Amino acid sequence: MEVFTSHLKKLDWGIIISAALLVCFGLFAIYSASLAKNDFLNLYKQGIFFAIGFTSMIFISFFDYRILKNNSYLILVLYFLCLFLLIGLQFFAPEIRGTRGWYRVGFLSFDPIEPAKIVLVILLAKFFSMRHVEMYKFRHIVFSGLYVFLPALLVFIKPDLGGSAVLILMWLGVLLISGIKIKHFLILSFCFMIVATFSWYFLLKDYQKNRVISFIFPYDVLGSSWSQSQAEIAIGSGKIFGQGLGRGSQVQYGFLPEPHTDFIFSVIAQEWGIVGVLALFLLYINLVWRILKIAINSGSNFPRLFASGFAIILICQFFINIGMNLSLLPVVGIYLPFLSYGGSGLLGNFVSLGILQSIKSRR
Repeated sequence: MEVFTSHLKKLDWGIIISAALLVCFGLFAIYSASLAKNDFLNLYKQGIFFAIGFTSMIFISFFDYRILKNNSYLILVLYFLCLFLLIGLQFFAPEIRGTRGWYRVGFLSFDPIEPAKIVLVILLAKFFSMRHVEMYKFRHIVFSGLYVFLPALLVFIKPDLGGSAVLILMWLGVLLISGIKIKHFLILSFCFMIVATFSWYFLLKDYQKNRVISFIFPYDVLGSSWSQSQAEIAIGSGKIFGQGLGRGSQVQYGFLPEPHTDFIFSVIAQEWGIVGVLALFLLYINLVWRILKIAINSGSNFPRLFASGFAIILICQFFINIGMNLSLLPVVGIYLPFLSYGGSGLLGNFVSLGILQSIKSRR
């Protein structure tokens, strides 16, 4: 019992409290969306996911993260298992609205991109920590890119443009932190421009192109621009203190699509107003800052790169999701971490926090 208590004292409770409060924000918003449909199954499931995720975080924090750092074979096994799960989507996952994105187990769904994110951060942290003094060699950048390219491609053909973008942005962020040369970064940027152009003409589906076009030319408010138009109305009508929990007009009257996932920020902005949005931003800033503090105070490259990589994922998803809601970015299906409904994402984020707590307690 004394060992358990001593370990709990070493944990970063600022991270734990911030994450828990963000989940509570999400639960209130999911409650509001459930109230509109008079169906509270998603709320109950998210509450269960929260309990399992929180428990998993504490449990994982007791394990030594250096088991991952020192076992290359374990990392590769996990990596290829994630690839297998992503490939299996094309054969075993049900097609829902033209997407094979989740495995169905009874009334539950499992999205394999979430464990893939964690494993990729671990793999890149291991890869670059072993080659930190040789980052000037372009071949290391190429090899690390191949590790990311395979799952990013499999996620892209789900199709999930947003998910693949997050994986690539995380890789670029870890590269910059690891010390990539500016010349190499410019070469990569040029390559991405070529890939993006090729993808637009030959790979993107029509509905994905329509999302980008409707973002640039948001005139079809009754068609392809409907989602972002309603999100703007919801956010703008929140004003300072909001319309009140369960009273958001765009949610309760069914105008706002996906209020429990992609557009959960709009629900919070309408019902909690600017005050609620500022509180939400402060919680995210505190969470990311404390994760980066773990990175800064780490004594070696592996924990530093892992913490930085996970922080980059959170930052990317936060800005993309908020950008979608504010019509600053096209809708690409990125959820808001710790808030949006989804067991896979919530559990994956808490598992990552568990690894971070293991790093923090053994510093």
